[in-house]
Formats: sequence, structure tokens, C-alpha cells
Amino acid sequence: MADQLPVSPLAPKGGFPDLPDVGGVRFATIAAGVKYLGRADVMLAELAPGTVIAGTFTKSKTRAAPVLDCQEKLGGPTDAGAAILVNSGNANAFTGVAGVTAVKAITSEVAALMDIPETRVFTASTGVIGEPLPHEKVTATLASLKDSLAPSAIADAAKAIMTTDTFPKGASRQVTIDGKTVTISGIAKGSGMIAPDMATMLVYIFTDAGAEPDFLQGTLSGLTNQTFNCITVDSDTSTSDTLMLAATGASGVDVTGKPEFTHALLDVMTELSHLVVRDGEGATKFVTVDVIGAVDVVDAKRVAMSIANSPLVKTAIAGEDPNWGRIVMAVGKSGAEADRDTLTIHFGDVLVAEKGQVHPDYSETAAAAHMKGDEVTVRVDLGLGSGHSTVFTCDLTAQYISINADYRS
Repeated sequence: MADQLPVSPLAPKGGFPDLPDVGGVRFATIAAGVKYLGRADVMLAELAPGTVIAGTFTKSKTRAAPVLDCQEKLGGPTDAGAAILVNSGNANAFTGVAGVTAVKAITSEVAALMDIPETRVFTASTGVIGEPLPHEKVTATLASLKDSLAPSAIADAAKAIMTTDTFPKGASRQVTIDGKTVTISGIAKGSGMIAPDMATMLVYIFTDAGAEPDFLQGTLSGLTNQTFNCITVDSDTSTSDTLMLAATGASGVDVTGKPEFTHALLDVMTELSHLVVRDGEGATKFVTVDVIGAVDVVDAKRVAMSIANSPLVKTAIAGEDPNWGRIVMAVGKSGAEADRDTLTIHFGDVLVAEKGQVHPDYSETAAAAHMKGDEVTVRVDLGLGSGHSTVFTCDLTAQYISINADYRS
């Protein structure tokens, strides 16, 4: 199905970026026929001995078997090599004992083939929920995958993990630390079932930096809250969210405690998270919701997510209708502290409402003009405090319904 969808109008005009190779990482992809025919649907990443791996995962109570397996393996010894294997087309979620068996079959065979501990093999599956994963199709490809590993195949890896995505997603940064160049390159998949609590997707970020495990994990977790947990397409949290960061140390630079690395990683994660929203199923608008003046940050995010997840707000944006009453509604239902008479609303630079009523100089023509762009900004000032939160979403169109009405079949 992913191959049949038109590319999102919000996709980067230059296509997939030219990501620099990351020392200590090699990639391979293959068409295993898990679900899709005639396209690569399995990705293998080989990581050098000494690679430190951090991760964050879905908070869903119905987590898939690969997620549970990865969570158990984080924080183990790092002296041996490691591997990440991802299949698309089947989520291996809600598959009971069969799901656990599939993960075990894949991880044990990858470990034996690549001569690494099974505790250093991390897997992920994405696609249809509730159908047993035909893991034998995956394991049958392993020898070929190993033989084709190459450091420059990250673009192919980004394509292989796609499901309803309409374009592969990648981002990179290079930063000089202690006189040496450190490279960060990442890929992501995600288009629907996107909401916070790890923001439903698969994301793999690779760096040649060296880092202490606690620093890498703490940094990743903190930046996730600023990036992937600040996006939403449809308010639905997946069973399979996985975000992993692998630091190979090949650059010879230890970035523990280095703010330059943290800033560069934040840039990569921000770009990838925005690309997921830009590929939201059926999306035609990239929407920024900026909330200030809340009593605290928690309330600010409640309001921002209430606006961003409102079907009425999202359909109004799809229809290029500056229906500010729906913003008022979303603020009121959020559960955050709010006061009608201190509320201010902007669409872009257009002042819409102030002090509990429409502004006397409000121009609906100007607001409608802002709505016609492919990037829309909704700004709300609650006028109660200093709490601030910004989240990113997209509009809700008829194509979203079409994609999801027949996704399984």
C-alpha cells in the first residue's frame, strides 16, 4: 500500500538527504515478502564492538513482543558488536506466544550468523497488528543481508522500514568536538497512529561519538520529550514505538557531558519528528500549535495537545476555514486551568480574539489567507502564567479516512 500512495505535498522538495556515513555502522536491506511484494521490507544494521545503545519505547499497555525484548536488553555489556533488524508490513503485536517465538527465532539466528551475543540483537516490527509474523521469511534472508552490508546503504534502510509512509525520512548533523568531527545520522518511519508517549514510530539514530551509557540514555530521554513527544497526527499511540540511539565511538571522541553533541542531536531529532508530521496520513498542512501563558508547562501542553488532536480543529484547517471557535472549544475541554477573559488567539500573525471575545480589528480575510498556506500556526496565550509548550500536527483530510479504512485488507 505504501508504494501506491502519492508523495505527501509536505515532503522535502529535495528528496532524501545525502546522509554522511557513520563509522562503525553498516546497513543492508532485502525483499523478504513479509507483506509487501516487490520492495525491500527488512533492514539490518551492524554495529561495531563497543557500541553504546540507548532507547525509548511506547508506553502502550499492549506493547509488541519486539518492544518488550528490546527494553529488557538495554543497559547490558557493550564490549561485543550489536545488530538491529527491522521488518515492515507486520507489527508482530497482539500475537501472544507466537510473537515471542518469532522474536526469539530472529534474534538467535542473527546472533549466530554475526557471532554476537543474542542480548545484543535488537528487533522491531511495524505494520498490521494481530497477525502472526512469518519469521521464517525474515530468517531466510539473513545470510544475504550479511553479505550485502555496506556503510553507505542508510537511504535503502530508510525505505525498507516504511509502511504507509509516502517518503523515506532522514536527517544528519556534523559537529566539531575537541578538534574532531562527530557525525550523527538518523532515519525514521511514521505516518499514522502518531501520538505522544514515544510518538508512534520507528526511529534509528547512529553516531560515531563515544559516550557513557547513562549520559546517552539520559540525553535521549530528555530530548525525546522535546521532540517526538511533541508531535501528533491522530492521537493514537502505537504498540510498536521504538527510538534507538547507537554510539559506536569510531570517531574517538567522548561526548559525555558535551553540550555541542546534545544540541546537534536535538537538531536531528527535531527534524526527524517534523518529517513524520509532514508525512501524516493524508496531510496537506503542517501545523504548529504554540501555547503560552499557562499556569505551568504541564497545563500548556494539555492545551496544545487538545488543540492539535481535535478533529474539529484539524478538519477546519484542512478546509482552510479560520474557525477560531473550535480553538476556544479545545482550550476549554483540555482540563487545564483557563479563563475566558484572559484568552488571546492568533492564526499566524493575525490577532483573532482577545479578552474573551473576537478582536474588533479581526480580519477573517487575513486569517483565511494564512490558512491557505501549507504551514499553519495557531498561537494561544492563556494569560495566566509563564507555562509554554509547542506541539506539531497536521490537518485531517478525507484521505486519512481512505488510507485507514482499508489498511488491513
